[in-house]
Amino acid sequence: MNKKRIVFSGVQPSGDPHLGNYLGAFRTWVKKQSEKDNFFCIVDLHALTVTPNPDDLKNQTRQLAAVLFACGIDPQQSTLFVQSHVSAHAEACWLLNCVTPIGWLERMTQFKDKSVGKERVSTGLLNYPVLMAGDILLYGTDEVPVGEDQKQHVELSRDIAERFNRIYGDTFLIPNPVIPETGGRVMGLNDPTVKMSKSYSHIRGHVIRILDEPKEIERSFMRAVTDSGNEIIFSNEVAKAGINNLLGIYKVITGKTEFEIEQEFSIMKGYGDLKKTVAEVVIEELEPIRKKYFELLSDIPELDRLLAIGAEQAAAIANNKLTDMKSKMGLVIPTI
Repeated sequence: MNKKRIVFSGVQPSGDPHLGNYLGAFRTWVKKQSEKDNFFCIVDLHALTVTPNPDDLKNQTRQLAAVLFACGIDPQQSTLFVQSHVSAHAEACWLLNCVTPIGWLERMTQFKDKSVGKERVSTGLLNYPVLMAGDILLYGTDEVPVGEDQKQHVELSRDIAERFNRIYGDTFLIPNPVIPETGGRVMGLNDPTVKMSKSYSHIRGHVIRILDEPKEIERSFMRAVTDSGNEIIFSNEVAKAGINNLLGIYKVITGKTEFEIEQEFSIMKGYGDLKKTVAEVVIEELEPIRKKYFELLSDIPELDRLLAIGAEQAAAIANNKLTDMKSKMGLVIPTI
């Protein structure tokens, strides 16, 4: 029997998860979780780089866990855990720091972007990619599903793993970044040239939140930016970006082909009908998740119990790899 490939996915507990997160990541995780050995990590240590309010971080960590379980992550098939619950992640970060040239970190695009115009930036922001490398490498990861903005970090993880292997001997599998092909880029409804993002969630009409009420989802879609035409077709033209975004959302949720969708909408009167129809399928898709979420969040002890199970499963693997790292680096391993 062929061994299942190992997949590691991390998501920060910051802001409200939105339709782009769901279609670009969460939905695919759920649909394919039986095919591979999946580790889903709520990366709360990464979230500390922007100094969040402590109470907000605690609440958002549990809320994100509830969303992921509500979307269909099954503890019997996948390992869902909170990063700080497995101390091997922080320890591995320090060990990997000691083999990572600082120049590698200073060239990271995200570090440059986030430090522009700031007098001071935290060491954590600079060191973020090394912690991410530890996250990935501890589990013998084959695949890391990421967006384009995180691909450089996975490539750095590969460089760090190869450098460690050269210095201390074969220790890490070299992971591969995987860019999702379907649903990977859901654009903002207010500006279809900008990817739907938590960073713009304060702008009215930009995002559809997974937990939005049906009426709010419908209002958001009816306000979506389109164009001055009336042709409902898939197109790469910038002028048709709004229509293409709506049709792309509809395609991912329904599973229909582009030809089938264009035929279906060819008999409609205009963009208003398109917006309403897309809103309806999104509401139908998200409403069961919303209901399950509130059920899970009403029983915090049970939610914490599920996360503890995931942490125990993750730690059993991560601690073994951490011990191997320590031994190869010359650290004395306690025998008691």
